[in-house]
Amino acid sequence: MVWENIIWPLVLDVNRSYFTLKEYHFKRDKFCDNRKIQSSKVAGGFVSLLVKGILTREKSIYSIHYRLIPYMRKKAYLEYGQAIREASTKR
Repeated sequence: MVWENIIWPLVLDVNRSYFTLKEYHFKRDKFCDNRKIQSSKVAGGFVSLLVKGILTREKSIYSIHYRLIPYMRKKAYLEYGQAIREASTKR
């Protein structure tokens, strides 16, 4: 839910492979207001993306995995499962 509704649309909106915490909070709050859910319900999904290596953090900047950048450039819809496979496969 977090990947497909908040993170990936945010990456496509900002049109770069990284985003700030402030940009994430804005997108998250907008999503939570529309769906009428608490932002704390979304926090676990965000942390999960960090643990799985789809997102990396450096200070207040979050970046997507380098193997996801071609999808971003093409503005392609990227499902959570595909993002996991791309980030975790070794070539």
